[in-house]
Amino acid sequence: MLGRMRIMAVFAHPDDEIGCMGTLAKHAARGDEVMLVWTTLGELASQFGDAPHAEVTRVRREHGAWVAAQIGAQHHFFDMGDSRMTGGRGEALQLARLYARFRPNAVITWSDDHPHPDHRMTAKIAFDAITLARIPKIVNEVGGGAAMPPAPDLSGDRAVESGEDVRRLDAWREPVRFYQYHAPASPYPEVSVDITDTIDVAGRVMEYYHDFYRWQWTKEQFLEGRAGVGRLAGVRYAERFNLRVSQLPARAFLD
Repeated sequence: MLGRMRIMAVFAHPDDEIGCMGTLAKHAARGDEVMLVWTTLGELASQFGDAPHAEVTRVRREHGAWVAAQIGAQHHFFDMGDSRMTGGRGEALQLARLYARFRPNAVITWSDDHPHPDHRMTAKIAFDAITLARIPKIVNEVGGGAAMPPAPDLSGDRAVESGEDVRRLDAWREPVRFYQYHAPASPYPEVSVDITDTIDVAGRVMEYYHDFYRWQWTKEQFLEGRAGVGRLAGVRYAERFNLRVSQLPARAFLD
């Protein structure tokens, strides 16, 4: 794709984005617009104990702001409920309205077969929202005579702010490339991105969450995983995705 891209990474919980931070950092460094989106606050993490929801929200917003700042991205949290996502139309519509504002050319999200239901549901609504965002009457719909719900609080990005009238939203009808974390059983083509130049950013984000969660998974193991993907792709470090298309476009020559 020529020209500046807009890329939205849509995940369920803070830390899910670790698998594509090298790719996002590389695009941001090129001058592309990047937005990180989380559908939940990940409030069931044991590190929060019995902390009130307001405190969890504050901490998670700090996490999101810190990660986004590493690459100069915008960011947004929805609050769809940790481990309570349904993948329903209402959730997809919230995301579709964000698509209509940010107008992504590409979306990165979870695979369809991950064991965690929030991951699967996030992938589902991220895909469904592409179609919903194309239809003006849907992104601007009102129900039962009630006023359209206010726009979400999009602090941390340049989209509409909470309380603004969003009935002016324009549908987003341009093609959206839909990338998912690599899954061995996926029927879709694989795409690898060389992140050798941005592996330091990816490692820094991994360490940030490592310190919060106190993972036994180490930075060295993280780097070795990226190196393993890189060996398959012929580069030092890489991230791997599936592109949700039936077939990649024809090319002029073999390479």
